[in-house]
Amino acid sequence: MSTSSPPDRPLDGRELAQARYAEEAEPPAAGRRRFIAQALAAGAAAAWWPAFRVEAADCAAAPPAFPAHIALFQQAYRNWSGEIQIDRMWTCSPRDPGEVVDVVNWAARNGYRVRPRGMTHNWSPLNLAPTQGCDDKIVLLDTVAHLNRVRIDAAAQPARVVAQAGVRMQDLLAQLKQAGLGFAHVPAPGDLTLGGVLAIDGHGTAVPAQGETRRSGHSFGSLSNLVLALTAVVWDAGQGAYALRTFRRDEADCAALLVHLGRALIVEATLQAGADQRLRCQSYVNIAASELFAAPGSTGRTFSGFLDRSGRVETIHFPFTGNPWLKVWTPTPNLPPLVREATAPFNYPFSDSISPELAALIRDINLGDVSRTPALGALQYTLVAAGLVFTAGFDLWGWSSDLLLYVKPTTLRVTANGYAVITSRANVQRVVHEFVSYYQALAEAYRAQGRFPVNGPVEIRVTGLDRAGDVGMAGAVEPLLSAARPVRARPEWDCAVWLDLLTLPGTPEMEAFYREVEQWVFARFSGDYALARVEWSKGWGYGAGGAWRDAAVIGQGIPQSLRYGQPAGADWDAARAILNRYDPARVYASPLLDRLLP
Repeated sequence: MSTSSPPDRPLDGRELAQARYAEEAEPPAAGRRRFIAQALAAGAAAAWWPAFRVEAADCAAAPPAFPAHIALFQQAYRNWSGEIQIDRMWTCSPRDPGEVVDVVNWAARNGYRVRPRGMTHNWSPLNLAPTQGCDDKIVLLDTVAHLNRVRIDAAAQPARVVAQAGVRMQDLLAQLKQAGLGFAHVPAPGDLTLGGVLAIDGHGTAVPAQGETRRSGHSFGSLSNLVLALTAVVWDAGQGAYALRTFRRDEADCAALLVHLGRALIVEATLQAGADQRLRCQSYVNIAASELFAAPGSTGRTFSGFLDRSGRVETIHFPFTGNPWLKVWTPTPNLPPLVREATAPFNYPFSDSISPELAALIRDINLGDVSRTPALGALQYTLVAAGLVFTAGFDLWGWSSDLLLYVKPTTLRVTANGYAVITSRANVQRVVHEFVSYYQALAEAYRAQGRFPVNGPVEIRVTGLDRAGDVGMAGAVEPLLSAARPVRARPEWDCAVWLDLLTLPGTPEMEAFYREVEQWVFARFSGDYALARVEWSKGWGYGAGGAWRDAAVIGQGIPQSLRYGQPAGADWDAARAILNRYDPARVYASPLLDRLLP
């Protein structure tokens, strides 16, 4: 297969795998960049290749004595950015929670590990390491095919939804919408499973606007803070086996399961929900970054000013451009004049596909011409600005899920690092000003040397914290491992500023750049007026070999950030002990989890 003579159709999964094999003789980064460029040249940029399935009967060395009544096959595994690509993994598809228990007990008896598989929309290798494969003693457990049932009780106080872990968020939200219910904020992609979202404290962007009162059933913290009960497969010492057990939110041990990073296996969750809201989403591309991210106390259209007025803000700032794409959602009960009504999600089609011009720039960068990075940023900004005009997308109004879901699987696949900075509303402008100023200065210093390690946007969102008082249950516990957990010793800290830097996978020097940023973030926000924690699903722990490699960050920095200001017995160490007690065989462990939560 040649990059100069691409086929006239998208490559399928097998052909893409073959293209990757053909590059094995190259250095890993160079091979990865060329592989991505081949996919783009072949027209596969706007769609993701299928994870093909091979029946177990066609494969050698099947796991021994696997339960015969549960479908077992081999399937490829790809994460969102394509940085984890495993061509064959043993995978099973249990039809109900009872069959999940059968798989877990089989694994415990045979020295296997079980890793849940949802939509694989993740970056960090909490689930699988890139070096793992079908020769390792691992079975993936597909939750999407069958574990996707939903029951809604709109008459409860607060209303509640009982959903299995494999249901996709867009399907769950659609059913809630039909019942007149919704959440205050959600992650932007619709193709996430509920189980995956709860494992890593998934979130959107929302805090109360000035004068706004939280509605019953809602929370401004992560989605994990909506949980009223969880059903998990855990070790039962009395039975001498793994078994289903439901944990109520007021049980102490539930605190470790609310955000478990994959160190537990949840099959069902009961969440509270509130009355659905009509929102108005306004986009701005005419505000300079220097004004939006100005120093605290500045006049003009500032980030914190929009936050105070509307409570729901996101900025997407493309590299080496002057104006970010600012989205502002405001609760608005009635359709305003001259505003377009949105009746379905995913209302930005210009960001859900890749134009030929954009594909050409990405291909050139991935083949080594990083000097085109400023042109890439300018083109992305232009496509957004023009797309908002052509689609009448500047000003939209509709139900919450129709405006909060806006990332499709066809969106450009990038890698990302991520941090949550816990601080007070009064200091949000200071956090974003200091971070953006540092990032821009660092990027310009690299640019002056002809180096462009980051070619994607900076994304900034703000949420509330996972406060137990938001939960409609007396005695509710806080999620011990949530990046949005309140700091007991600093009650004035009431929100999390989420900072993400995106770039194309394999971009030269991106790991070194990310490491510089990470070291600055941890040093700057170390507990004075703000505290940095990692965003579990993204990149962090940048060492000499790349992300998730820095032993000091993994072994000391991360645990300490979740111990800071917390009472003894209700911190990182307590969560680790609970998770180990309910999985003594470490059936749910992975190489990264073995280092993070030994």
